[in-house]
Amino acid sequence: MEDLRRLQESFNGKPRSHACELDCDPASLFLRCLFSAAIMDFKTTTLAELRARRAFLPTLSAFVGFDGFVDTIVTPVGLRSGAGENFTPLSTIPEFSARVLGAAGKSTNIELYPRVEKLGGNGPIMANALLAGGAKITYVGALGKAVIHPVFQDLTRSAKVISLCDPATTIAIEFDDGKLMLGQMRSLDEITFEKIVETMGEKAFRDTISGASLVALVNWTMIPSMTAIFEGLLDKVLPTLPRQDRIFFFDLADPEKRSIADLLKALGLLARFDKFGRVTLGLNLKEAQQVYVALGFAPTEASDEATLCRTAAEIRAKLHVSTVVIHPRESAACATADGSAWVPGPYTSTPLVTTGAGDHFNAGFSIGQLLGLSPEACLGVGVCTSGHYVRTGFSPSLDDLETFLANWK
Repeated sequence: MEDLRRLQESFNGKPRSHACELDCDPASLFLRCLFSAAIMDFKTTTLAELRARRAFLPTLSAFVGFDGFVDTIVTPVGLRSGAGENFTPLSTIPEFSARVLGAAGKSTNIELYPRVEKLGGNGPIMANALLAGGAKITYVGALGKAVIHPVFQDLTRSAKVISLCDPATTIAIEFDDGKLMLGQMRSLDEITFEKIVETMGEKAFRDTISGASLVALVNWTMIPSMTAIFEGLLDKVLPTLPRQDRIFFFDLADPEKRSIADLLKALGLLARFDKFGRVTLGLNLKEAQQVYVALGFAPTEASDEATLCRTAAEIRAKLHVSTVVIHPRESAACATADGSAWVPGPYTSTPLVTTGAGDHFNAGFSIGQLLGLSPEACLGVGVCTSGHYVRTGFSPSLDDLETFLANWK
């Protein structure tokens, strides 16, 4: 991509975004063909790497934890004209905000029309997506105290699950330009290192971590004791295990409501995990911008290829971890010790569902890492896993991913 940019600059005298329309002069047409070939090459390479390595995935296991949510996805009603779905929705966050602001000093009623009740939480969604790809999963989290909640039943049939407490709940209000997640999370206060050891047993906990090729620790923001869980693993579990090429994946999950001091403490622990394997920090665009500023860098709102690659590289260098990956809706970038990679995403303006898209990207990227794919191919598997999910509402199998890659235009 860098060679393409230099070539474009030599013709035009200034850099342009890949998203920009090129003029129809011969040089621009030539560059357009080159860019199309580069995109085709990325897809072809990802597909070839996935086909060559996919048979190894069922032999690999992952440990994922520790949250659990029951998600109710809803549409806010703007104007109702009849029963059921006979209404005009509040389609954008500004529309919804205007309705809320209009209630200041008064009151208002906003109907939330339920679309579906489903398994939720960063951990369960990521675990489900890894299962669909063919990995073996142990899931530990908030799935139900007395009995497992019905939304997690499919997960219990396909994975080994250990429940720590009742799930939290979320009302996910989906708009054309984003979503609002309204959560009730008191049950997550029960998730502690001591509770995990007590529930699983110390030896079983150690053995499960020891046998995992991937350890995914997600939703730091909403689990108050997650930093202490990191410390328990670092001080009491990981030093007792044999060294192996294990992957640690971390997803902070929107740290806006946590203090900068808390965030920096958690981030500071990530480098210690790198002594026991390879650390990947996964960030959506908002999370990346928050972490970037918390680490002392100047704020940036841009999400172009160069900015994403630079941001990922600078966060990685500051934290001293193996990989940082950033995934906006339209593309994804990652940085490793060997450099940066970027791919476009199969963005759609009419997704069937968006809640869980980032968790599916994380699962796809992790599948790529488990299979030993190149960073670019890991990004490719990540964006296609997310792209398939938002269009269908289902986590893709590897066959589905191959078909998606082959048909992506």
